[in-house]
This record gives sequence, C-alpha cells and structure tokens, in this order.
Amino acid sequence: MSPRRFPVAPEVGVRALLESINMKCSNHPLRLAMAMFAVGSVALAVQSQAAELLERAVLPSASFSTGPTSGQFATGGNGVATPFINRQPVQGFSAVLPDQHDGTYFVMSDNGFGNKANSADALLRVYNVKPDFKTGTVSPVNRFTGDELAGFTSESFITLSDPWHKVPFVIVAEGTVYPGTPVGGGAAIPVDPSIRANRFLTGADFDIESIRRAADGTLWFGDEFGPYLIHTDSKGRVLEAPIPLPNFRKIPSTLGGTEVNPLIQAVSNPTRTLAANLPDSGGFEGMALNASRNKLYALLEKAVGGDTVRERLLINEFSLTARKYTGKTFGYILDSASNAIGDFTALTDTQFLIIERDGGQGDPTDPRFTGPARFKRIFKIDLRQVDANGNLIKEEVADLMNIYDPRDVAGDGKAKTVFTFPFTTIEDVLVLDNNRLLVINDNNYPGSAGREFGVPDNNEFIVIHTAPLLDSEDCRRGRKEARGYDGYEDRRKECEPATN
Repeated sequence: MSPRRFPVAPEVGVRALLESINMKCSNHPLRLAMAMFAVGSVALAVQSQAAELLERAVLPSASFSTGPTSGQFATGGNGVATPFINRQPVQGFSAVLPDQHDGTYFVMSDNGFGNKANSADALLRVYNVKPDFKTGTVSPVNRFTGDELAGFTSESFITLSDPWHKVPFVIVAEGTVYPGTPVGGGAAIPVDPSIRANRFLTGADFDIESIRRAADGTLWFGDEFGPYLIHTDSKGRVLEAPIPLPNFRKIPSTLGGTEVNPLIQAVSNPTRTLAANLPDSGGFEGMALNASRNKLYALLEKAVGGDTVRERLLINEFSLTARKYTGKTFGYILDSASNAIGDFTALTDTQFLIIERDGGQGDPTDPRFTGPARFKRIFKIDLRQVDANGNLIKEEVADLMNIYDPRDVAGDGKAKTVFTFPFTTIEDVLVLDNNRLLVINDNNYPGSAGREFGVPDNNEFIVIHTAPLLDSEDCRRGRKEARGYDGYEDRRKECEPATN
C-alpha cells in the first residue's frame, strides 16, 4: 500500500527546510539557488498531496428542536446554562448519511450530554439538514419533501421509540420520574408525558453513535452502552430486541485475568451480570455498511479489557441476511492507545475509511489550550491487507489538522493557507465521490470549545478534496482477489466508492 502522507503542515515543513538550507548554503550562492528551486518543488508537491478545503458551512451551536425540556441533569459550559426549557439541542452529530433529496443529509445526534446519568431527558434523534455552501449556512429540511424549514420542527427529524416493547430492559419511558438527581439538587422530576406516551428512547437508554440504512429502508444503529446493534424501521421504531456482541476472541475481562465474559459488555450494560470487559464510551462508535449492502462492520471505540495489545480495536462482521454476527473479526491498530476512532464508512466490500483522533481540542499554538488537538486523521483500510501480526494495515488519506486552504474557503481572512479541524470529537465522514469527503464534527454542546477558546463549538460541515480514494492498484487488486475473501464478486463498479 502507499506510504503515509502529509506528516506536517505544508508551511511548517517548508519553513524548517528553508532554515536548514540557509544554515548550510549561505556561503555558496549557486548551491543556495539550486536548493531554493528544490524547496519550491517540494512545497508544491506537499501542497498537492494535502487534502484541500473545498467548501464549508456552519450550523450555530445554539440550535434547538421542538421537544420536552432537556439538560436537567447536565451541567452547562462555556457560558451556556442548563436546562433548555421545552427544547432539545441539535448537536453531537455522530453519524451522517445521504438523504433522498439532492444536497440533503441525515445527521444523527448521539446520546445527548455525554453519559447515561446526565441524558435521561435527551431524546435520540436523527435530523434532516441541507448545507448551503454558497452562504455557509445549514438549514433544517422537511424529510418528506426536502424543502427548507424555518426551524427544527417535527417534519425535520425522527425520534427513536419502542412502541412494540422490543427492548428487554426498563427504559426511561416506563418510569414516572427520571432516574437521577437534577443539577443543583431538589425533588425527582416527572418524566415528560410525551416520552411516556410515545415510549421515546433517551440518552439514558442507549448511546447511539453510528447509523446505516439497509437496502430494505430500515435503519441500523450502533450503541455504546451495550454495545448493541439496534434495528428500527424508517421512522425509528425498534423492530427487534437489541443484538449483543459475542466475545468471539474470548478475551479476558481484565489484563492478566482469567474470567472470560462470553459477551463484550460495557460498564453501563443494563443486563450485565459478569465483569465488564469494555469501558463506557467504548462501544460501536463507528459502523460501516459494505458496498453490497449485505454486511455491517461494527467497530469498537476502545480496546477490550483483557487485550494485551492496548492499541487494538476490534471490527466485527454482521450479516444482514442471516441477522447475526458471522464470527469474523479484524484488528485495527491505533497510533496511540490513548487515541479513539470517530467514524467508519465503506468504499467497497473490503475497503473502508476510519477517522482516528486524539482527545485534544484547540489550536496547538494557542497557550490557552492546555490539551490542544494534534492528531485528527482519516485512514483507509482493506480487510484483505494485514500485517505480520494479523492486524489491518492502514494508509493515511487526510490529516484534518493540515488541510490546504489557498482560497480562504474557511473565510477567516488569515494569511496562512492551512485550515485545521481542531475539535475533540470528529465523528462523521461521508464519501461524496472518489476525491471528495464530507466531514462533520461532534460539537458536544455546550461542553466543547476547540475552534475558539471558551466559546461553544458550532456544527461545522466541510468538504475536502483528497487524492483518489480508489486508484488503479485498488482496481487491479479487486479483480485479482475478488474471490479471495468470502466469495465477493468482481463488479464493474469496483473503482467507484460506495456512498451509503
């Protein structure tokens, strides 16, 4: 596979090279001139390799949809106070799908305010939006017609629910009061009547982090509390009991331990009886649907408890035809055990993109950010390509802290030509074509402030141009090895990436 690209920002790498040349060639004019010519060539080459910012649109952080009061158990941040009376924040986008109308997208909010304890009044929703890259704005749209709306009303979203009692454990809608103590103390708060009447699901029931639309139009969600796969109809109504994840590799629950939980279960798993072998927020952060749309690939965000390779995350294959896991697993190696993944999407039946990130936020050159963003990258993997240890080989596609912006698409008026995406969590990537990706941040409203110190992050939609995601080598490999992995057939569209 191709070597990793873009190790440093263009202007940073070139500047360092210039300083070295000046030191070594200052007394040799001809040598200096030749070296400067070479630097110019290097600069052009580096810029041509780096992903380029093509378009950008922003949904303000203080965007809300109609609904019951939320944030009663969550603390505010960055100057924003809670609760939000009779409204739900439109935030925390953790997955994106193309919608049925041109230029519109289906964006999924996660569990609300970050954990089970503070999100009992946060509804699980998927919104229909349309970014206008000419004006730089993002608008809600009617999910039936695609027409723009003045606000996030019921026509612009679906809310997950359990009307047919498929969830086998107690959910918030079954209680008379919300679990937990409100911020600031006080008496228990009654569950909103709309939640009870509709059996709406909340962020205390599941932490949805990924979504895919199957060929039959139904939706599959990846959850972190179980972790579970959740199957719903197109309106978000649960169709069957959430599906747990077997521990196919029989990894012990703890490092050096001997107990093996037959399931992969997070600390917050509501039915767990054995020791947890996965931390909270370690479940299905990413989930891909292959190009043939017959298999899901669910990717854990954190390493399983007893895995001695702490940088290894597991991908589990799930057959939509058989409605069960196949038992095939794949290991993805993080650059650092402290990193996490943000999203996972398919290019073909075997090739995928993964966002890998650190936990930092903010400009590394701004001293006010004590834990700045440094590692936010997109990699490509191929299930047929593994290293000597049997783990997947990854190839860098884009460095989101080094995006070339010579035309000032960002609109910040800055002279530098490097645009960064310095957010704690970047959890959405969608393939638009063989050279373009849509990337969206998860703004964790109101807690994250990576773009501007002390200011809640907006939801930013950017389109970047990359080197070809599938090249001639991929095409040749696909034709040569088409029958080498689970009988996948060679298709005429092998070099056209999936956009599902």
